[in-house]
Order: sequence, then C-alpha cells, then structure tokens
Amino acid sequence: MDLFEHEARELFERHGVPVPRGRVATTPDQARSAAAELGGPVVVKAQVKTGGRGKAGGVRVVRTPDDAEQAADDILGMDIKGHTVHKVLVTEASSIVAEYYVSFLLDRAERTFLAMASVEGGMDIEEVAATKPEALLKVPVDALAGVDAAAVASAFPPEVRTEAAAVIEKLWEVFVAENATLVEVNPLALTATGIAALDGKITLDDNAAFRRSSVFDDHGDGVALERAAHEQGLNYVKLDGDIGVIGNGAGLVMSTLDVVAAAAAELGACGPANFLDIGGGASAEVMVAGLTVILGDPDVRSVFVNVFGGITACDAVANGIVQALGILGDRAGKPLVVRLDGNNVSEGRRILAEADHPLVTVVATMDDAAREAAKLAIVGS
Repeated sequence: MDLFEHEARELFERHGVPVPRGRVATTPDQARSAAAELGGPVVVKAQVKTGGRGKAGGVRVVRTPDDAEQAADDILGMDIKGHTVHKVLVTEASSIVAEYYVSFLLDRAERTFLAMASVEGGMDIEEVAATKPEALLKVPVDALAGVDAAAVASAFPPEVRTEAAAVIEKLWEVFVAENATLVEVNPLALTATGIAALDGKITLDDNAAFRRSSVFDDHGDGVALERAAHEQGLNYVKLDGDIGVIGNGAGLVMSTLDVVAAAAAELGACGPANFLDIGGGASAEVMVAGLTVILGDPDVRSVFVNVFGGITACDAVANGIVQALGILGDRAGKPLVVRLDGNNVSEGRRILAEADHPLVTVVATMDDAAREAAKLAIVGS
C-alpha cells in the first residue's frame, strides 16, 4: 500500500530522519492557519498517490498565509492523473543548496534489497537511469547484515557523506521497522541547516497489514475494497479508472485491461478501475461476491464482465450476475456490459435475455464490449 507524502513524513520524523516542519490541511482556511503557525515562506503540496504533482500545478511556494490560503483553494479538488486532491501538506520552505536522491526497495529479480543513490535529485529517477545510468549508484543490501550506509553515501560529494550516511541509516531503519517494500526520498536536500528529506514516498508490504491494520483501514475505498475482496478469496487490485473489470483467468483479465484502456483512450473515459479474476472454476456465489465489490467502488461508472467459459460455465456466470443484481437492488445503479463465450454460452445468454435487467447489455465480442463499457462510463460521469 502506498502512503501519502504526509504519512511518509510522519514516519521519517518518528525514526529521526530530518524533515521540514509541516501541517496537513483539508480546507484553505486550515492551510492559512498552518502557514501562519510555521511562519515565513511555505510550500503547499497536493497529497495524492501519484507523481507529476509539480508539473500539474499541485505544488506551490508561497510567502504569506493569504497566499497559502489561495494556493490551497486552487489545489484542493484538482485532478492529477485521475487522483482528486482532498488535502494538502503545508511545510516550511527550505533554502536548497543541492538535491540528491536515495531509496531502498525490494529487488524481486535478485531476491534481495537494493539501495539506490544519485546526485541527480529532484528529477524523475527513471529519466536519470535511462539517460545517465552512471549517475545512479546501486548497492545490494543483505537483509541480515543491513545497509552499508557509507557505501551508499559514496554517491554524494565528500563533504556531505558523513551526514548523508547518518540519514541513510535512519531511512533503512524506516524500511525495516515499518515493513516497507519502498522508501524513497527525492529530493534528499542539502539545505542551509543540513541534510533533510523534502519529499518522501513509502510503500508498505500488504502482507504486513495485520500488524498495522489501523493504517491500512485509513486509506479509503481502494484499500477497503481490496481487503473485502481478499476476504472473499478474490484476486482483486484497485486501479485508477472508472470502468470495472471482471473476468475468469488472470491472462484474460490482463488482456481485458488492455482492451478497456485502448477503448477508454479512444472515447475519453478514464480506463480500467480494477483487476478482478474470479478464477477458472468460479461459482455463481463468487460472481455475486465479485460484482458486490466492484459495484461498491464509487469510482466505477460501468462494469465489463468478460468470461470465456471453460471450467467456468457461462450459465453459472449469468446466474451469478442476475443474483448479484437482485441482492444489490437499488445499490447497483451502474450499467453492466457482459461478453460471454465458450462453455454453455447459449444457456448463459438465454438466462440474461430472460432476466432482461435494465442495467445489463450483452455484447458478442470483447472489443465491442469494451467500447460499449467506455461509452456508458462517459454517460455516467
């Protein structure tokens, strides 16, 4: 689970990583009060779980509380790559001398942990890795031995290495203690008062959710939906779009996501809202559970059910759809586009035709069904 920047900052502070003072605001008036409390110039930053905030206008440096109030008014409610801004972080502005980059992550390919550091902070690290790979130091980290902070800090100028190594030790402490799979600071800045983490990104290991249930519970509909789905034994991942996707088999669902994304881009919808695989032998009860989760997502404006009957018979899927809509009743309220093919498809289509539910549209092909779902999502927006 990805944390918001202000949550990463709180964890940094808890473990002794230097950070600028900051306050979270959900209204322009709160942003004004925060700026007045902090004093001097402040930075008002949109709190969304995506990059590109600065380019989208979601980060503003302002000098007065009145300006902070106006900046928050402009940023709150902003859409940044499909994420709506509901809160901002107001921090004291720093006098930056140089910007660096440092991160710890799980290197799945090598089955170890990896530290990365660069003097090219403040930039997209992917761009640095692609255009200037020599500027990105990579140091494997043994899980038992821990990090060699001096080796990681060797990426930085000699005059800051000792101080940087101390901060790197603290960041590794965050990574281990908080059950993270990613801890990233960009920039780790040299300021007039020393080195500080001016931005932070942390991803917590979902497998450790039982240790920090309160944190996971606080992360809105997406995490709540994923937890509800997993409790039902469903393979579900929340995405950023507005078209719900359900299918049988991971390969088919992945292909469906691609087709839906293409149709959405063509017609102007947002794209897939989720990955949901009901499995190869799913029963009608599983279909009820899956649709209940997807239709409970407030971001979803239409649903594409794409099933190729093999082990899963199309009539069982059709019965599941009818039962789910009966259980949900008025709470459904979102159109379903259904494409059935394969085992017992004629019976499945007959069941849906006989039910004649006003929310259900049956379409023969995957491409046409994806386009219809995108159209319905736009109508429902």
